[in-house]
Amino acid sequence: MKIYTKTGDEGTTGILGSKRLRKDDARIEAYGTVDELNAAIGVARAHALEATEDELAARIQDDLFTLGAALADPNPEGPFHNQINDEHIAALEKAIDDRVAELAPMRSFILPGGAPAAAQLHLTRTVCRRAERLVVHLANLADEHVPSPVLIYLNRLSDLLFVMARTVNHHAGVPDVPWISKK
Repeated sequence: MKIYTKTGDEGTTGILGSKRLRKDDARIEAYGTVDELNAAIGVARAHALEATEDELAARIQDDLFTLGAALADPNPEGPFHNQINDEHIAALEKAIDDRVAELAPMRSFILPGGAPAAAQLHLTRTVCRRAERLVVHLANLADEHVPSPVLIYLNRLSDLLFVMARTVNHHAGVPDVPWISKK
């Protein structure tokens, strides 16, 4: 199988089904940013996460590939369109709750930073928020459909990435960096 097909040389790309879209289409922007998010998680994993965090990150990467396929499938009856569901969201919520239980309560806003893996998770969270904004934009366009669990998943995931960053710092013995207002 060749990597290059030359079918995108005119600025279009194929999506699930036989349809082609411009590469700057809102749908392509949305699932392209989800792909970037998946890659950012891969970078966080390359920073030698502890086994529990790495296992969770691997599961999230798998979920994000599924979520990207859902976004690449504009047909509400398509085979990938509804693959992200309430079970995926519940798993994220459990992971958040498990981690928050071992952390000290927040007393201020936290600046991104700390241990290298935590800093990467903070950066990954910002990519997740951008992906969420692009998916919300897509969902609000006429004649577009995005399953609500996809939106909820990305919202919960950004919260989880924040908590994972704090957990990584906690386990590394590196304090979170508090934001201190100059007022």
